[in-house]
Amino acid sequence: MDATDLVGLDLAPDARTTSLRAELAVFVAERVIPAEAAHHAEVTASGDRHHHSSVLEGLKAEARARGLWNLFLPDTEHGAGLTNLGYAHLAELTGRSPLLAPEATNGSAPDTGNMELLHDFGTTAQKDRWLAPLLDGAIRSCFLMTEPDVASSDPRNLATRIERDGDEYVITGRKWWTSGAASPRCRVGILMGVTDPDADVRGRWSMVLVPMDAPGVRIVREIPVYGRYDGHGGHPEVALDGVRVPVSDLLGTEGGGYAMAQARLGPGRIHHCMRAVGMAERALELLCARADARSAAGGPLAEKGVVRSWIAEARVRIDQTRLLVLRTAALMDAVGNRAARREISAIKLAAPATAEWVIDRAVQVHGGAGFSDDTPLALLWSHARTLRVIDGPDEVHAEAVAERELRRQRAGRGTA
Repeated sequence: MDATDLVGLDLAPDARTTSLRAELAVFVAERVIPAEAAHHAEVTASGDRHHHSSVLEGLKAEARARGLWNLFLPDTEHGAGLTNLGYAHLAELTGRSPLLAPEATNGSAPDTGNMELLHDFGTTAQKDRWLAPLLDGAIRSCFLMTEPDVASSDPRNLATRIERDGDEYVITGRKWWTSGAASPRCRVGILMGVTDPDADVRGRWSMVLVPMDAPGVRIVREIPVYGRYDGHGGHPEVALDGVRVPVSDLLGTEGGGYAMAQARLGPGRIHHCMRAVGMAERALELLCARADARSAAGGPLAEKGVVRSWIAEARVRIDQTRLLVLRTAALMDAVGNRAARREISAIKLAAPATAEWVIDRAVQVHGGAGFSDDTPLALLWSHARTLRVIDGPDEVHAEAVAERELRRQRAGRGTA
């Protein structure tokens, strides 16, 4: 069955999701967003841009008390037991404050994807050592995949080696854009590297758990996004110089890295895309408030035709994108991640572009304030722009959508 045949999908949240969404909306609006300035001030005063603020820790405690914790995990024992569609409705709200709300609810990337991998593929010992403290929010983690010397959008280029030596693996290579790795709270990384360079193209890679304090793990440099934004723990370049880990730190099976990476990316893209919708919504609110408050050329900005046109187009773009992402989440629930690959690629194209467009117009209406730290717009824009590369660049996803559409059209003509 083609996923597009499922036209009758119900995109409305169920009763449990509706209740959680109402609670989360209040928490984000009344607690998280008002705390942004205090968090920023505490981090600045500390002199350490990776400082874990008491403001954030307080928000985490409050989120747990409200039942807004590990919402992304479908496991009812450790998570909220929500479907992809259910969590999509919630992820949008956390996108309104991308620096605080995801971590406050223990839903930050790359921790969510790493927790999902450990939950689905980890051994009992691996879960006890790493998954339990991650679920508790006591530590953070990183995902070591992208490499500085190759085009990492094509995983066939990855060069980091994982070589077996008796009861150990020896890891040699270099990674970068390793989000969170510079934080002292980052205790473990999941690394993807080559175990068998002669294997089938999808069987070359494996994933291993790497304690970040293991001998040979070295932070080469930190890489601020657009020279300014680095979030909690930055996005550093990491060298692995003969790092040794026990064979028991293999995640899943040797040669299973590609399949696990694909399993990780589907839900992660839903999370990113719905947070992008939330960023766009907040930018539109700021745009409208500024347009009502400021006057130029003889009248309020809100009465200028070009600004009204931006507001109308922003509203349409956001609503279209939200529906596309929710439909994709529902398809993943109905037919699985693999069958919804075309739609997953489509939302990865649409959502960051929508957020970037809306935020850019909000910046324009704010003038100089739009690219200062007096508003969250510069931070939001940097997030939106990087999403056009993170988890696969636009061009890769466009190719995937086009290829699958051509197959569908050719099949319909009987020329496949």
